Amino acid sequence: MKIKNEQLRKMNDDELNNKLFELKKDLIKVNAQIAAGTIPENPGNVRNLKKTVARILTIKTQKNGGVK
Repeated sequence: MKIKNEQLRKMNDDELNNKLFELKKDLIKVNAQIAAGTIPENPGNVRNLKKTVARILTIKTQKNGGVK
């Protein structure tokens, strides 16, 4: 599930945290399927999940004033 940057930047911190929690939960589920040896429904989705998680973390860092 790919989310556009504009949509993420419009979200407040609580919404970003909730979305991050959902995506991490999905990522854990897909990684468990891979570790069990089953093929996930959408193997390409793993990459999108990881990129979206990184995108959210980057936006959260930028909103909080960057790394100090």
